Amino acid sequence: MDKLLTTLELQTGQHPAFSVIWMHGLGADGSDFEPVVPELGLDDEPGVRFVFPNAPAIPVTCNGGYVMPAWYDIIALDSTTRTVDEAGILRSRDAIRRLIERENQRGVPCERIFLAGFSQGGAIAYASALTHPQRLAGIIALSTYIPTPALLEAEATAVNAGLPIFAAHGTEDGVVSPELGVRARDLVQRLGHEVEWREYPMPHSVCIEEIIDIGAWLQARMAAITAGSP
Repeated sequence: MDKLLTTLELQTGQHPAFSVIWMHGLGADGSDFEPVVPELGLDDEPGVRFVFPNAPAIPVTCNGGYVMPAWYDIIALDSTTRTVDEAGILRSRDAIRRLIERENQRGVPCERIFLAGFSQGGAIAYASALTHPQRLAGIIALSTYIPTPALLEAEATAVNAGLPIFAAHGTEDGVVSPELGVRARDLVQRLGHEVEWREYPMPHSVCIEEIIDIGAWLQARMAAITAGSP
């Protein structure tokens, strides 16, 4: 993943002042969350650029080695644990860092960049944002988990201490259990992060109530950053 990931992009205004880099789940692609943007209820100003990267296609061990878009290999899993390829997580983190740098080059500073992700993409959002060397704007972690807590704790950066997080999970999720989501929430809270935690009566998916809540959280965070409150 030395090259820049391919992406889909949407803008809510002519001159984006903020960016959201949004990672899809296992087996999906960048188009998966593109339809969500109009439903967030964001105003035209400040403009937001949504960047939806495509994960590379790799063999996924837990799926019999089937090649599919994935941010890292999952070697084994059950309802409460995951055994993963940590090197793959680091490669994806590097790829997201390159997208962050591209947003910087396009005029959006790190402190106005959010990282978002669903399921496996949310794990990369956590791993990338909490260890990033520059302050970011926040994290949106949806139906996800933290597969390598030791890595995150060892490499968490002081500059992103207390980074606000919107984390949500479906109470009927049979793919990433609610227990894994709660465990991730508890870890980042223990590390000092402000977490807005939401649960919805849904399976491994998103719902309109969740999308509305994400939009409200984004608007509040952007207003606070614009007003000079980190």
